[in-house]
Amino acid sequence: MIIGVPKEVKDHESRVGITPAGVKALTEAGHTVLVETNAGALSSFPDAEYVAVGAEMKATAAEVWAADMVVKVKEPVSKEYGYFREGLVLFTYLHLAPIKELTDALLNAKVTGIAYETVKDKAGTLPLLTPMSEVAGRLSVQVGAAYLEKEHGGRGVLLGGVPGVPPANVCVIGGGIVGTNAAKIAVGMGAKVTLLDLSLNRLRELDDIFNGKLFTLYSNSYNVERAVSEADLVIGGVLIPGAAAPKIVTKAMVAKMKKGAVIVDVAIDQGGCIETAKPTTHSDPSYVVDGVVHYCVTNMPAAVPNTSTLALTNATFPYVMQLAKVGARAAVKANAGLAEGVNTIDGKLTYKAVAEAQGREYTELVSVL
Repeated sequence: MIIGVPKEVKDHESRVGITPAGVKALTEAGHTVLVETNAGALSSFPDAEYVAVGAEMKATAAEVWAADMVVKVKEPVSKEYGYFREGLVLFTYLHLAPIKELTDALLNAKVTGIAYETVKDKAGTLPLLTPMSEVAGRLSVQVGAAYLEKEHGGRGVLLGGVPGVPPANVCVIGGGIVGTNAAKIAVGMGAKVTLLDLSLNRLRELDDIFNGKLFTLYSNSYNVERAVSEADLVIGGVLIPGAAAPKIVTKAMVAKMKKGAVIVDVAIDQGGCIETAKPTTHSDPSYVVDGVVHYCVTNMPAAVPNTSTLALTNATFPYVMQLAKVGARAAVKANAGLAEGVNTIDGKLTYKAVAEAQGREYTELVSVL
């Protein structure tokens, strides 16, 4: 198979779809890998490292997108839609639920779009979303701590406080991968951390894991409103796989927050779980609503591209190798978890949550295969 690795073009997206180690494994298996010039430079993987392991470097994105399968990190942006064509396999994060235009482009071109964020493993978890959720969760607290500083519009609160001065109140919404990792860093920095989740079993687990250093609350509108109103920093980490995130924090709740408090909505890739959240970029990352600073960057892990690329490709590469070895259709027939990742194929939308979010017709994958 010919595999293409384009340079990411989303604002300040500095990760890369395959590392030199992955290219080496693919070329040793007899595949051809086309890498766009400087695709890995911002992740600290220079072109010379790719050349040394057998990659063919290409000067233009068009040459790379001509491959049988394109492996990248972020969902394509509008200027990449022109590369779509029938027969192309695209393996990347897609986050289609809130992006109707991208869904249209994939369906019209009959691209086989396999989304990292909906692939499942045998345990039913999301192995390709987990590493970036870990990065984003940990990063959310670093970012939140910085935006609480006065120069970024925050309240001027030090997250961990000092002797004689209380620490910041951090409210984490969601006890999944993002929320758990955010809580780890916030607790480690000395903040007072409250985490809300709908699952009592998960709250029990977290209570044991954190040994009383984390306050847990059952998630309902009353508890959310109270926790958010007391918070200096709110981390939104709610996820429904492949679907638009539910709005847990309403505009009315945001209006009651402290002036200079900070919201980091990590769920923004799927539309956000804060009603006042809207997607931002690393170039223009924040805005203010009702005196509350909002940070809603859709590709947060790109801020630490070396760590993020290594973490992501550790998880994605076995699937890349499987797809390259037998082709997309055979691979998804053989691997039910990988089949969960197929969002579009032959002009059909085959992921139910996306169809529901966009009011489109849903087609079962098995009927297409």
